Amino acid sequence: MRLLKRLVPHPFLTLLLTITWVLLTSTWTLNSLVFGFVLGIVIPFLTQPYWPQQMRLKKPLKIIEYILLVLYDIVVANVIVARIVVFKPNSKRQPGWIAVPLELRTPEAITVLAGTITMTPGTVAADVSAEGHALLVHCLDASDPKAVRDEIKHRYERRLMEIFE
Repeated sequence: MRLLKRLVPHPFLTLLLTITWVLLTSTWTLNSLVFGFVLGIVIPFLTQPYWPQQMRLKKPLKIIEYILLVLYDIVVANVIVARIVVFKPNSKRQPGWIAVPLELRTPEAITVLAGTITMTPGTVAADVSAEGHALLVHCLDASDPKAVRDEIKHRYERRLMEIFE
């Protein structure tokens, strides 16, 4: 067991890198799967000294629910951004910066939240405070900044707290 732990220091990352490689190559062959698995073993092994501690997931199966939610939100946000860009004149748009206070404390969870916000069209996570207690988000059209902040906290941060903390 100890040898396996040394060879595969981050099994979740190994699996994620393998799947990512196969999806990037767009070929479901044994060669791409094996090469993806080799990358999934080598990359975490080489970067192991830079990981202070192994990430722990409280509810790993909730990741599937989170991914489906984010994919749905990306599709909906694409439609909303298209409507804003095509139909809303510049003079009526209200872009803005919103500070989102964070209850998340693990760096991995904060990184996933920032990535989620950035992947969703119309929003970009621009900065995180030095202590990791707030995230600065730019919105294409934030007529109600409090509602945007509350939606980020309710839709994403709450779920990430269930998964990571």
